Order: sequence, then structure tokens, then C-alpha cells
Amino acid sequence: MDATRTIVETVGKLRQRRTAPLVLELDLTEGLSEGPPADPVSALLSMRKARLTDVLSGLRRARKDPRVTALIVKIGGNPLGLGMVQELRTAVVKLRAAGKRTVAFAETFGEFGAGTVPYYLASAFERVYLQPSGDVGLTGVALEQRFLRDALAKAGVEYQLGQRHEYKTAANTFTQNHMTDAHRESAGRIAESITEQVVAGIADARGLDPKRVRELIDQGPFIGAETVEAGLVDGLKYRDEVYGETVEDGAHLLYVSRYAKNTLSGKLPHPGADTVALVHGNGMIRLGRSGRSPLGGGGSMGSDTICAALRSARRDEKVKAIVFRVDSPGGSYVASDAIWREVVLARKAGKPVIVSMGDLAASGGYFVSMAADVIVAQPGTLTGSIGVFGGKPVVGELLGKLGVVTESVAEGANAGMFSPSTAFSETQWERVNAWLDRIYDDFVGKVAQGRGLTTDRAHELARGRVWTGADAKAAGLADELGGLEDALSLARRRAGLADDAPVRTYPRMHPLERLRPPESSEDRSAALARVRLEAWGPLARMAGQLGLPAYGPLVLPGYWTIR
Repeated sequence: MDATRTIVETVGKLRQRRTAPLVLELDLTEGLSEGPPADPVSALLSMRKARLTDVLSGLRRARKDPRVTALIVKIGGNPLGLGMVQELRTAVVKLRAAGKRTVAFAETFGEFGAGTVPYYLASAFERVYLQPSGDVGLTGVALEQRFLRDALAKAGVEYQLGQRHEYKTAANTFTQNHMTDAHRESAGRIAESITEQVVAGIADARGLDPKRVRELIDQGPFIGAETVEAGLVDGLKYRDEVYGETVEDGAHLLYVSRYAKNTLSGKLPHPGADTVALVHGNGMIRLGRSGRSPLGGGGSMGSDTICAALRSARRDEKVKAIVFRVDSPGGSYVASDAIWREVVLARKAGKPVIVSMGDLAASGGYFVSMAADVIVAQPGTLTGSIGVFGGKPVVGELLGKLGVVTESVAEGANAGMFSPSTAFSETQWERVNAWLDRIYDDFVGKVAQGRGLTTDRAHELARGRVWTGADAKAAGLADELGGLEDALSLARRRAGLADDAPVRTYPRMHPLERLRPPESSEDRSAALARVRLEAWGPLARMAGQLGLPAYGPLVLPGYWTIR
């Protein structure tokens, strides 16, 4: 009898949960992960993070689910990129339009620090609450860069770097002691464009005049009571007060990512249904497999992994279109070119390819994107940087100061060309410049081909310049402004699929399977065959030994932080 009673009670509770109101939660304290983990280490490090695709899918489903009454999001101190923030803002605005309550809560938007982007995210919600002890660090946008040339010279290190062209400023951190005119112009326009987007978003969401928002930015940061008076937040409340006001009696709390995966929230796709393939390409681009970058800074986009994923999607008869999600600062030119080729082949096979750009799709990140049918970027995406730089550090003087003697034996006039012990000869510099010219010309030529531009126009937009997504669209380097959901909808339409056609994520391999050796070059594990990084060669190794950042020939520097 007791067992029967327990079963009946359990079934009753399950039925009650199926019909009870739902309040969805999203905790951004740990940030969000852009895509599936590429290796076991990444899988462990991202365990506490919700995945962006799950959040977007859950919020999309919640718009039509009568059980969902509200969404509560805790915005923490872990920074989110501007593109991801704009993706979330759009999803929240659509949820509000569907009649759901949306509440943002933060202990602080910058504790005695910048909090412009976190507050920009919060402003999209119907109600914004701040802990009484918190602040709103609405202070604007600042792009900061440090120059190491003089410091390195004191240590006896000189960087010999060539670049194409004046806006390709990643090398300037090693070769200059100040911003060049082109560098300042480019950075200034990026800051201006982002500020325009932030001001417009806050003004529209909070019912403020844009001029007033600009005034508030110049007056920030704000302490608790000032935020209410300025109309930036709706009240000063602790977490329990926020939940007490929002969660009605009998409602169940459920994290958005769990809701998205819950089979009770929607029907499972039929195994034989036509699908859209979603290929994730995140991190610095390198030859070999995706995984943790040996240079630090998170994951990397391996050409073997991404090429295998695109190849698999192209050959799958059930895949009718491909969405390629790109979030990358660039990297190896050769690896980028291999991925570009697979995009071209997918289009030749008759499958539409839609690129969805994340926070950053610049340099090599743009290279792998430019052959797509359509490029969709967020207004705040950083993209472009169509250019190249390369060279090496010369540390002979430093080694001499340390008492290190270097001797070599070589056969071949240029056998020691890439040694960091000696400078390039005049003949060797000619070879370096020929290499840079070849890469730049190929890059610009493929931009012109992919974007339907003349070579002169492509060069005018290139020259290494970084653009925001808004400016890239105006210039013809991107086609539409939007996020991943927009790209998926567009892919479905291009392929003639239903609005709710399923999405299959690639690469499909579990991170632990990446430890297994491949069966062949065509096997799904083929992308894991090699572990190499050839973006810079000697420069990467020497920079690492000196404790300096090392970037591949198509890399946008990672020191631009927008707060």
C-alpha cells in the first residue's frame, strides 16, 4: 500500500508540474559558452556555464508556452561580449512582446568599475532591480592598448614585423610607442559606433531621450539611490524581494537551459527529418584539431575539425542548409583558407550557407565567413580586419646581455632566416614582403569574389581595418544585422523548410571521444588526427618564452575590451 501511495503521489506531482506556471531563470554570473566544448578540458571548464544556443532555443519556445509566465535573469560580473549581449537583448524583447514578464536583477553593475555593457543588457527587461548596496557603472566605452616597443628595446628585443596595410594595427603593440593616425581613426570609430548602439538601446528600452542617456554616461558611475532617481533602475531590492514579487504561489522555477532540453517543452524531431546543420567555429584559427589553445585564452578553431564538420554536413542528404557560427579573432592563413574552401564546396553542392557572426569575426574570422551566401552580424560584432602581418622578434642583444652565446651551422642561404637570434637580411625581407603581398592579394581577391565587389573597392574596405557589424553592413561586408536565431530562420527559408525544422549541431563528437585515434581521414574523428599550431612558428614560441602575447598572421589583438 505504501509503495502504491508513493507512486500515485509521484504521478500526481508530475502532472501538477506539467500544468503549473513556470518562471524561467538564467544566471549569467559565470557567463555563457558560445558553442559546444571542443575537448575534455573545455567541457570541464564550461560545466557551470549555460550554452547560448540552449538559452536562445529555450526563450524562443517560451514565447509560445502558456505555462511560462516570467523570466528572471541575474546579471553577474563575468563579462559578456557585445555581440552576445545584443543576441540576448533581442530574445528578451521578443519574450516581452509575447506578454511574458521579464526581470533583470544584479547585485551590482560594476562594483567600483565599468558596467556599461552589463547594464545595456539589463535595460532590455521590463523591470530592472539593483541590490541596495550596488552601483551602476554606466561610464561609456573605452578602447585601451599598451605599446611595448620601448620596453622591449630596453631589454634588447626588437620586433621585425611587416603588415598589410595601415589599419592592420595588431603589430603596433610591438613596433610603435603610440597610436598611429590610422590606428586612432579606426579605434575612434569603433568606440563611436558602439556608443551609438548602447545609447539607442538604453534610450528606447527605458523611455529616455538619447541626449539624456549621453548626459548620464558622462555623469556615471551611479550609486544606489541615484540609479532610481535617474530612471536607470526600477527599484533597490535584494534577491528574495525580487523573487517574492515575481514568482507567484504554486509556480515552479526552472533554468532556461534545462527548460530547453526538457522533452515536455516540445516534440522531439523525427530521426529522418530534414534539418539545418549548425557548425560552431570558436576561437583562434589553427591547423589541426579544435581544442584548448596552446597560447592560452580559451579554445581554438582547428581547420581539421571544422572542415570535417562542414564536409559531413555537405554530404548528409538530410541537411538542407548550413549555419556557420563564427566567433574568432583569426589565426593561421593556411587553416583559414582550408575552411574557406569547404564553405565554397558546400555552396557548390547546392546547400545554402549562412554565417552568423558572434562577438568577433575578424581577420581569419572574416576569411572563413566571406564565401557564405549571407553574412549575419550583430551591430556590435567586430569584423573585417582584412589584412596580414608577419615577422619575428630579434633577441640576440637580449641573449648577449644574459651571457647566452648562440652559434649555428646551416646549409642554405636562408636556412636560419626565422632564427630569433639575428635580424632579417635585405634578401630575406624581400621574401617576407612577397609572402605578405601574396596573402593580402589572395584575401582581398576572395573578398571581392565572395561579396560581389571590385578589387579596388575590396581593397578600400580592407587595409586591415576593423569594423563594427553596423558599419560592415553599411559597407557591404555583411548582409543583415541579427543573431543566431535570425540566421537559422533565414537558413530554413532558403532551404524551403518549416519554421520549426530541427537543427543538428556539428561537430557531433563528444569531447571524450577526441582522445581516440581516427580510423581514416574521412572518419568523423578525422579532425582530431593532429595537434599542431603553425600560426607563427618561431614568433609564437619566442613570444611565449618572453611572456608576451603571440598572434597569428590574421589575428585581431585581444586587448580591446569593451566595458
